[in-house]
Amino acid sequence: MEVDFRSAAELTVALRAGEVSSAEVTEATIARIERCDGTINAICVRDFERAQEAARRADEARARGEDRALLGIPVTVKESYNVAGLPTTWGLPEHRGFVPSEDAVQVARLKAAGAVVLGKTNVPAGLQGLQSFNELYGVTTNPWDHSRTAGGSSGGSAAALASGFGALSIGSDLAGSLRTPAHFCGVYGHKPTLGLAATRGMTPPRTPALPTDSDLAVVGPMARTAGDLTLLLDVMVGPDPLTHGVAHTISLPPPRHERLGDFRVLVLEDHPCIATGSAVRAGVDRVARALVSSGARVERHSPLLPDLADAASLYTLLLFSGAVARFPVDEHEVLRTRVARLRPEDLSLNAARLRGMVLSHREWMEATHSRDLHRHRWRQLFAAFDAVVCPITPTPAFPHDHNPDLLGCRIDIDGVDYAFFDQLVWAGLATMPGLPATAIPAGRSAEGLPVGVQLIGPMFEDRTPLRLAELLEQQIGGFQTPT
Repeated sequence: MEVDFRSAAELTVALRAGEVSSAEVTEATIARIERCDGTINAICVRDFERAQEAARRADEARARGEDRALLGIPVTVKESYNVAGLPTTWGLPEHRGFVPSEDAVQVARLKAAGAVVLGKTNVPAGLQGLQSFNELYGVTTNPWDHSRTAGGSSGGSAAALASGFGALSIGSDLAGSLRTPAHFCGVYGHKPTLGLAATRGMTPPRTPALPTDSDLAVVGPMARTAGDLTLLLDVMVGPDPLTHGVAHTISLPPPRHERLGDFRVLVLEDHPCIATGSAVRAGVDRVARALVSSGARVERHSPLLPDLADAASLYTLLLFSGAVARFPVDEHEVLRTRVARLRPEDLSLNAARLRGMVLSHREWMEATHSRDLHRHRWRQLFAAFDAVVCPITPTPAFPHDHNPDLLGCRIDIDGVDYAFFDQLVWAGLATMPGLPATAIPAGRSAEGLPVGVQLIGPMFEDRTPLRLAELLEQQIGGFQTPT
């Protein structure tokens, strides 16, 4: 049985029927990694011996009559998750050799569901950036075009999935870190509602793995099919047992609709802060046409939509406030001096980035109040719509650019230069208010690169964009093997 690009759902059917064993699936996947990962460099930490043992145990469990959600399914884990016995470095040389003794809560959930962990996937240094490269593990390339990035910071996971290195992976998302690599590599990813899945153990190296309430960041599933996203999300959901008790679970409401024609969808392709490239615009339009042809109610404008420019500025403030919270005091003072020179009327994203870096607690509280107002507007919008379709970034995967000055980097959008970080506004549209968003493949560019879009849904109604993703997969197709 050919297993390289089988979904987790398909593998589960075959495993239950006895058509293949987990040991055989795992061996085939390991062989593919050893054969193909030299040019991709997605799997930065291999754990093949323990994976083989886990596969044998899974086969023994199935022989005893057990049948767990991921029993015997090979998966990968983003390097930033703690896995007992494997290094966690976040790609930073100073943490070379740090090996945690306890699994992250999501890794523990994978193992409890019977998954076979093959190893860890590559990330940017410190998880900072939209490209996955670092001094320790090198550069992860895009399986569709090795001269281009696989994205970041969950780029290794997306590249692994697109290359057939396991059926599932887990990533994280703060600035599109899960959705952007899915878009660049032609796979699926889901940014859950903020707080839906516990994050303990997705922790900077050498810091205590404590339960925390994140302000923006989430952990989430990645896969090659929309159905597999739901399968993996159901394993991941639930608060941290250290703070809520082991028995506490979250019951998500069902999707609002089961037929594509019943959905009410707002389609966005223009943003006031940055252009949308022609390839991504075509992907959004392809999804919109599929919705219209299926009888869905599709709108291109709504007065209920929160102000996109204000949302982008607010997201940028909150993002950069958290990103530099531990800057040395002398660097902080330099930033304060730069911010003092800004004109009050300067409302650019660059100004928002600088202001965010020195945000006081009082200013942060004011920003949080503004976020609550945006959440209220989103609730009003989702009373009239079921989902929002929009870009993830303005372009497909871009060529590798390892300029260490991220603030000075630029992004080319159909021949016009923009500040590199400005492209985060589309990812931030869902991140800032904490909404769920599902990244789906939506075709290919003229150069043959994957193009994805995101389906943003109502808070804690993750099953609605996930179901929409499944229905669109049936209508327009989904993952394609890189050629």
